[in-house]
Amino acid sequence: MQLTLTTLYQKMLDEMGPSGWWPGDSREEIIVGAVLIQNTNWRNADQAMTLFRKTTAFDPDCLLALSTDQLQTLVRPAGFYRNKSRALVSVFSWLREWHYDYVAIRQHYGSQLRQRLLKLRGVGQETADVLLTYIFDVPTFIADKYARTLFTQLGVANLTNYQSLARLCQLPAGFAIDMAKDFHGQIDEFGKVYFHPLTKFQDSFLAGDRLILPPTKGVIS
Repeated sequence: MQLTLTTLYQKMLDEMGPSGWWPGDSREEIIVGAVLIQNTNWRNADQAMTLFRKTTAFDPDCLLALSTDQLQTLVRPAGFYRNKSRALVSVFSWLREWHYDYVAIRQHYGSQLRQRLLKLRGVGQETADVLLTYIFDVPTFIADKYARTLFTQLGVANLTNYQSLARLCQLPAGFAIDMAKDFHGQIDEFGKVYFHPLTKFQDSFLAGDRLILPPTKGVIS
């Protein structure tokens, strides 16, 4: 079966149900999780999240009040604790300048918000897209490793890194923010089930399907 992004999402939703992603009770908790998950797995990130929950309750001002050693101790289970600590300070210091008014930030930067996020220390392409989608409610496709693996299995060639898919895959008009959030969750939940090992994909409900991506209107940078 040939699928578009919309019909792929709908098929995954019909088969798997809502994903409930991103796990987190507040925007601040999601931000911490988005930084901690970089270059690690959910198990390691969750250990650090538990420490943050106990120590700061994900209150950004409480987090910013921590000493460098205290912050690095909380981050350590997630690895790269120095860089991730600096990233958290960079992101939350910037947000504090805006009094954590996420709507005002989105309205101020408009289409330039992604570029502004990329200027924050420790925020790369994937983290910027996660923040756009889950924090600022800007529907964005998150071209993570699970997405690249899935799309490769669905016939999209030459997906070698984040940008190789991000520049090809832009959500169509009408793809609502709740759909964008859930789509990312659907893809990652699918990957957890059918990509370990990758041969399990042939037993999935998407085996034999092909994804047709529309021509892109611009290049994501």
